Amino acid sequence: MKKGAFFSRNNSAIYLITVPVMAMICLGLIMVLSASSVKSYEQSGNTYSIVLKQLLFLAIALGIGSLTLKLSISLWTKIARIALLASIGILCLPILPGLGRTINGNTSWIGVGPFTIQPSEFAKFGLILFCALQLRQYEENTARSNSFKPVLMIMPGVLVVLALIMVGKDLGTALIVMGIAGAMIFVSGLQISQFFLLMIAGLGMASAFVVAQPNRLHRFTAILHPFSAQNYKFAGWQTAHSIMGLASGGWFGVGLGASRQKWANLSEANTDFIFSVIGEEMGLLGTLFVLALYATLIFGIFRVALQTRDIFSRYAAAGIACWLMIQVAVNLGSDVGLFPVIGVTLPFISYGGSSLIANILGIAFVLNIATRDHGVSLFAKRSPTRASQISRGE
Repeated sequence: MKKGAFFSRNNSAIYLITVPVMAMICLGLIMVLSASSVKSYEQSGNTYSIVLKQLLFLAIALGIGSLTLKLSISLWTKIARIALLASIGILCLPILPGLGRTINGNTSWIGVGPFTIQPSEFAKFGLILFCALQLRQYEENTARSNSFKPVLMIMPGVLVVLALIMVGKDLGTALIVMGIAGAMIFVSGLQISQFFLLMIAGLGMASAFVVAQPNRLHRFTAILHPFSAQNYKFAGWQTAHSIMGLASGGWFGVGLGASRQKWANLSEANTDFIFSVIGEEMGLLGTLFVLALYATLIFGIFRVALQTRDIFSRYAAAGIACWLMIQVAVNLGSDVGLFPVIGVTLPFISYGGSSLIANILGIAFVLNIATRDHGVSLFAKRSPTRASQISRGE
């Protein structure tokens, strides 16, 4: 195969997306089994109970994803018109008495029989659809005399979503939502000076969220010295043992199932700190493999976003890429001690039904674009000049 031949193929973006996702799902099942075996046995007397639930979630996610692949873009546009209201509605569910569940201090869950669902995971996707539709309207109907208008069109809805998330004290999800909204506004072409001001406002809001509760502030300060005497047995415990797990893995790891940190040292080993377990059991090479999978996936999604002719699809695909990129960065940052522990899962790998279903829903949406939009399949046959015009929606 000639150099660059793969990327000139019509279906290259599909491979760049599906192969990493399938690899991460398979790896995730293996690592969830390994990381959750101790916790699973303590809770139910069965080593496999948690991974069996993950398999059930995966079956549901694949079923929903297969339906998503069949929906037309025009139908998705109609869904986007009610996406914000739907997101607000499901975010209100944990507030209802008797329905909401509090886990690790966050009241962002609802109980459905023996399972719990986190509505905010689906609200992220709904918010992306809302933002994509608003940005399409801005690009089609605005003379761009006011380049700050995308902020005015998006932020009221974003602020309502943030307020409902913070009612449940879910700082991690709130920061992800702020990041998604900011990234989509940046993609819309906002001037750098205006985007800088928006970032300052966002950092101010995030700081207010942190300072509002002393335990959050303690977690943020603990990342500076997680091994210190005043932090190690308290706010720094998880971060310190996550770093220990990564450091003890060496080049090739201690072997699958042989992690020592999952034995009560990492209370969320199968969710928030599964990357640390991967580093301990599979070593530096295992972590680099995971990073390569995410890089390939995000590159593939951005490739679809750049090539599609439909403005709504372009913004939605870019938003999904930013969502995954930000969430991966926050999760890995927490595991290596760059960010405080704020309860963010690793997409496609961590245990969690809501996260897995929402992530696969987003990927199915992108694959829908890649397989239906002629701007993707015919992109390689167009001239560079015309291709750049398509990427701008001209």
